[in-house]
Amino acid sequence: MRTTKELKLPKIPVFDQRIVAEARQRQELLTKPPGSLGRLETLSIQLAGIYGHLQPKIDRKTVIVLAGDHGVTQEGVSAYPASVTRQMVLNFISGGAAINVLARQTGARVVIVDMGIAADLDQVNGLVPRKIAGGTQNITKQPAMTHEQAVQSIQTGIDIIEAECERGLDLVGVGEMGIGNTTSASAITAIMTGLPVKLVTGRGTGISESSLEHKIETIENAISFNQPDPADAMNVLAGVGGFEIGGMAGVILGAASHRVPVVLDGFISGAAALLASAIAPGIKPYLIASHLSVERGHHAILKHLGLDPLLDLELRLGEGTGAVLAFNLVEATARIFNEMATFSEAGVDNKG
Repeated sequence: MRTTKELKLPKIPVFDQRIVAEARQRQELLTKPPGSLGRLETLSIQLAGIYGHLQPKIDRKTVIVLAGDHGVTQEGVSAYPASVTRQMVLNFISGGAAINVLARQTGARVVIVDMGIAADLDQVNGLVPRKIAGGTQNITKQPAMTHEQAVQSIQTGIDIIEAECERGLDLVGVGEMGIGNTTSASAITAIMTGLPVKLVTGRGTGISESSLEHKIETIENAISFNQPDPADAMNVLAGVGGFEIGGMAGVILGAASHRVPVVLDGFISGAAALLASAIAPGIKPYLIASHLSVERGHHAILKHLGLDPLLDLELRLGEGTGAVLAFNLVEATARIFNEMATFSEAGVDNKG
């Protein structure tokens, strides 16, 4: 498989099962009936295994929002024009989008990356310029990108997260912006899970029933034209993916290599996780599913990855909004694990 040979693939550390066992024992000693905090207990044990120690502490939080345009918008698969990608990125930069509001609430740093916006934004302050090209190609007529561009998109994501880890990072969320990217994500999901396109394709930005049928047909045509190999994640990305999707896959791979928990957002970041887990299956324990999107294919992605979402709020915005909402839960989980007294410390009788 060409992927691992051409990528500077970071080493993914083995998830620490010894620490997991110790964390599970500590949960039994905290002043509560065992299991009474439900999935917060499970999550705290996962965090200990990710960090490799029994003091998971979350102070430095970042959400990385990667943006890119998609040539498939030429087929009329979105309710919004492609120009909205550029306009929304400028909104991110000015701090006026939902992701900015939620990040301010949780104290998270927001990093906006131009992976392939169809506009010249190199001089915009606050935007990380990593443009591979001005958008992908129309996947119904040619591959989305070259193999070299696919490698570059993932490598760029790895480089971005490396820089964040050098600053200091305890938790990262992945988000995106790209009109047309639910079309690419649906194609990736169908290919990687083996499910029919119609079962994993939703309304995206809010298209009508007739437009949804057209979108499904467009994706089927794109898959038929490109014939991506589900055993080769790079081939799938090059055939039907997006630069921002490849970038998110790189962020996931790089974060796991540094033992940084990755909070996935919704459908698009889930598609990126499908690719990343195919490249390096060892990343799966490092993933946290923030929420269940109303996009039809998201449930299929989470089932394929073996992930249970923390929230179900009928979200479908993207941007990393669901991930940042879940930051509060992840941080609360770590604080409970660290700060809650044991029965012996509190002088409380334990059961039995």
